[in-house]
Amino acid sequence: MNFVIITFLMFLLMFVLIGVSSALKGRKTKEDYLIASRDIHPWLGAISAAANNTSGYMFIGLIGFTYKFGISSIWVTVGWITGDYFLWRLMYKRMREETEKVKANTVSSFIGYCQKTGVDPLIKATAGIVTLIFLATYASAQLTAGGKALHVLFDWNYSTGAIIGATIVLIYCFSGGIRASIWTDAAQATVMIISMGILLIISSVHVGSPVSLFSQLGDIDPKLVTLFPERLEFGIALYVLGWIAAGVGVAGEPDMQIRIMSISSPELMKAGRRTYFAWYIPFSVASVLVGLYSRVLLPDVKTFDPELALPTLSMNMLPEAFVGLILAGLFAATMSTADSQVLSSGAALTQDIFPKLGKTRRNTKIGTLLIVTFALSFAIFAQGRQNVFEIVTMAWSGLGASLGPLMILRSFGKEIGRKTAITMMISGVLTVLLWRYHFKLFGSLYEILPGLLVAFSIYYLSLLINTLQGRRNT
Repeated sequence: MNFVIITFLMFLLMFVLIGVSSALKGRKTKEDYLIASRDIHPWLGAISAAANNTSGYMFIGLIGFTYKFGISSIWVTVGWITGDYFLWRLMYKRMREETEKVKANTVSSFIGYCQKTGVDPLIKATAGIVTLIFLATYASAQLTAGGKALHVLFDWNYSTGAIIGATIVLIYCFSGGIRASIWTDAAQATVMIISMGILLIISSVHVGSPVSLFSQLGDIDPKLVTLFPERLEFGIALYVLGWIAAGVGVAGEPDMQIRIMSISSPELMKAGRRTYFAWYIPFSVASVLVGLYSRVLLPDVKTFDPELALPTLSMNMLPEAFVGLILAGLFAATMSTADSQVLSSGAALTQDIFPKLGKTRRNTKIGTLLIVTFALSFAIFAQGRQNVFEIVTMAWSGLGASLGPLMILRSFGKEIGRKTAITMMISGVLTVLLWRYHFKLFGSLYEILPGLLVAFSIYYLSLLINTLQGRRNT
């Protein structure tokens, strides 16, 4: 076990050194801290975005979801990738051009920009508040994922992993801001895909071919090999469309969009897209397969938290050196997302909600510290009781449905008035919360789809009203 700890700590030290070394490349400006001076190479930005998108959500959340529900979880991945591809294909080049044109360093400042009046402070502040609430909660889920892993492997308290993750994130975020986050993401992405690949290969050796895997899953529970979940309230098509909408919801994730905004040129988006999906698709498929193999190799579901499948599988099947690598990969996944979420939340606090406090790089760092403190406190208070998949999908839908429509419309040059923009954000948030917690329809249709539809409907309704009013005045 000592060798596991040594291997794990070596990888953590490597991540810290890479993050700190990014300060040598960076400039001591607020813009470099927030958006890396818009000079990130496309492959680096794309790999960082892919690692950020997968996060502890896949290592802990998606594998646990697949362990519980079987092959039907594939639609989460298929839908997410499909919706995400549409954004890379249709939106990101335009968004990169528009954000540079208006000199936007945060998602909220881009959403709040108006050609006639400049940045609307109320729109920007509202978007900042939405970002702060959901993204800081999302970051706490990443710290929880790290805590769960260390609890399984070393029987440490859940809070220990959260504290370690938060400390490391704070060190390299303070050193180089978003540039440090992007650089470490690239290293973390490498460790993540190697560790997932090793676990997939070892699992397949123990269980056998995919045919043998599906046969054994069917013996455990026939529902595990059913392609679609049972009792879908709105049918199969809308269920799948809901997960495609989840991919479209990436447009509203500030921690993702800031990486696209930092790529050095809009003309390099095609190269970025190829790099992104060359990493993202194999990793996503491997995550689902590991979840399925875990169900065969760890069948005692009654006394087992499904979200502990990956660390438990690693501990039971792998040599100590590989266990340390898997743990490092899991921690890399959580930190690659937590760092960017902390930075984006801190930017929302100091640049969008209280802009007078964020005029210097030093004050921006104070915002980062406050967000880390909040996320860590939330993770410690939860003491491992958080369901990572549930927290991530809730935060994702809240951001995607509130900020996503505005980001898409602004990227295509659409002007959006103050009342319309704020109404779109509030209605998007309310729709996803009511859908999940009041109507309890998450299992049949992911709430981001109705949230997006409501927000876009408000925009087009406002256009119709303005058109009718214009006709009356002529």
